Amino acid sequence: MYTCPECEQSINQASDVCPYCGADQKSLAEIESRLSGHPKKKSTARRIILICTILLAILGTVGWFAVPWKMSGSKPEAESRARDAIAITQQALSAYQASEGSFPPSLESLGEAVRKAAQAAQSARYTLLYTAARPDPNGRIGAYTLLARPGNFGYLSLYTDESGTLRGTRDDRSATVQDPPVQQPK
Repeated sequence: MYTCPECEQSINQASDVCPYCGADQKSLAEIESRLSGHPKKKSTARRIILICTILLAILGTVGWFAVPWKMSGSKPEAESRARDAIAITQQALSAYQASEGSFPPSLESLGEAVRKAAQAAQSARYTLLYTAARPDPNGRIGAYTLLARPGNFGYLSLYTDESGTLRGTRDDRSATVQDPPVQQPK
């Protein structure tokens, strides 16, 4: 509750006009603040500039950490890392198949070189996906597919299988066996 300065009746603080005497409470509050020497604080240009500077600094910091190109490097570099990861993985798969007579059910059994290649592709925002075919009645896996799926739109999506042909597309989908072969950069 608030006391009207004109009629000294108790009124609601949110009232703009006193219901008893009709006095304008906004103008009376301004007059009182001038007389008491405590003017209402208004936003100054300096305060607005400070707030805008803080907001821009926060947005800049968030943008710095959120922009994916900063972490992945250039487009050709990222695609090169994905190609290298596929080549290393294919070599390891061929060696495994030559020694075991079958492809592995997962990439974990291929060792440290394949793990590092997958990490290099991942640092370029590519995900390696290995899918082994169903085992035959003897338990041997005779086929596989290996995909390098980009995390950025417009980057080359890669596909290969036991044939060793590298295929790719720039469409926003996984590459398939129907996509054209990818030429190696010179």
